[in-house]
Amino acid sequence: MSVARQVVVEADGGSRGNPGPAGYGAVVIDPATGEPLAEAAEYIGVATNNVAEYRGLIAGLTAAKALFPDAGDALRVHVRMDSKLVVEQMSGRWKIKHPDMKPLAARAAAILPPSSVTYEWIPRAQNKHADRLANEAMDAGRDGRQWEASASTAALDAPSARTVNIPPPAVQGPPGDHAAGAAKARAALAAARGAAAPEADTLFPVPETGVPEAAAVPEPVGSSPEAAETPQTGWGSAPDLGAPATLVLLRHGETALTPEKRFSGSGGTDPELSATGRDQAERAAEHFAALGIVQEIVSSPLRRCRETAATVAARLGLDVRIDEGLRETDFGAWEGLTFGEVRERYADDLTAWLASPDTAPTGGGESFAEVAERVAAARDRIVARYAGRTVLLVTHVTPIKTFVRLALGAPPEALFRMELSAASISTVAYYGDGNASVRLLNDTSHLR
Repeated sequence: MSVARQVVVEADGGSRGNPGPAGYGAVVIDPATGEPLAEAAEYIGVATNNVAEYRGLIAGLTAAKALFPDAGDALRVHVRMDSKLVVEQMSGRWKIKHPDMKPLAARAAAILPPSSVTYEWIPRAQNKHADRLANEAMDAGRDGRQWEASASTAALDAPSARTVNIPPPAVQGPPGDHAAGAAKARAALAAARGAAAPEADTLFPVPETGVPEAAAVPEPVGSSPEAAETPQTGWGSAPDLGAPATLVLLRHGETALTPEKRFSGSGGTDPELSATGRDQAERAAEHFAALGIVQEIVSSPLRRCRETAATVAARLGLDVRIDEGLRETDFGAWEGLTFGEVRERYADDLTAWLASPDTAPTGGGESFAEVAERVAAARDRIVARYAGRTVLLVTHVTPIKTFVRLALGAPPEALFRMELSAASISTVAYYGDGNASVRLLNDTSHLR
């Protein structure tokens, strides 16, 4: 009879561009001493984060099996990863819907008997060894070579004597069977409080008004986000909500009207970019190319935005989709005028416009309320279409301010309290629970 042998596998994968140049890393660890027993890493070409994560898992399980070829069913492997997607799918709590993930999950499941492998999600900060291996692999690929174990320094970042506590095996049901895990969580919470497990399917009591006394993190039931995970900072959403749809809001470059601060909306002459505006678009393109985060581009239909978007798209090798909801406000009779000229000619109309979001500019333009309605509709379309992805929206002052205002839940007058420079960048992230997070406003550092 074989003596049971326990090891820990820590695995990670990354993609610089998602999809982009990708690699994985995995390390097999002795849980008693914390010593690494084997390392694996590889540059895999252009792939997504999730593909790289799965490839790291496959490499780690394969390395563990190779270390103890005669252990058979006595080998016990505890996998620790910072990919919620892989951990939940391989544990059987999330369904695997994406066609690229299914064969990878099947390969991973076939390496060892399912009863021999357990999974645990860990924060990214606790997965540094595998993360460094993955980055070494991607660096090697960038330099036109493959990763070599003899040149690796990934282990230097790992504590020399870290012990790893392996939790007891969890109940692993078929894909989508999350109820058992939820019940165990409620029972454990109740035991810690010295009370009986609650019968309701919530962790906190709900008063008769229907408003929870405390917000529990919703559990995914039978589904998972097929998207790369994003590190959370500050008061962010819980990691099991998946990666947000991140909208990077780029104001178009300057036109001849911009320096003179003239009203320039949907009802005007549709000006082209000036020489300065074209330079700003080029600088924005270089900035986004260096970041490697933009996966999709959507633009206002107006010429200045289409020209800005085309410059960025050409640099990134992406297509541009047009959304009518991203166009600037129709300023009616005020098109082409400065604020001072409008005040001289249409003083009463201007005063009413500044006082109420329901008032339109002179001559049948759009009110801020009407703009907010179409911008919100465009937001909902884009967030639904690009869930979990990073999308560059090339648009105008009023739509960008409206995105930010709505994300903050601020009143309409907040529009007058934001500054947005030409070719500036703002960012809002939208999570699966409906919450939004404003991450950046009016950044012009790329233009300096």
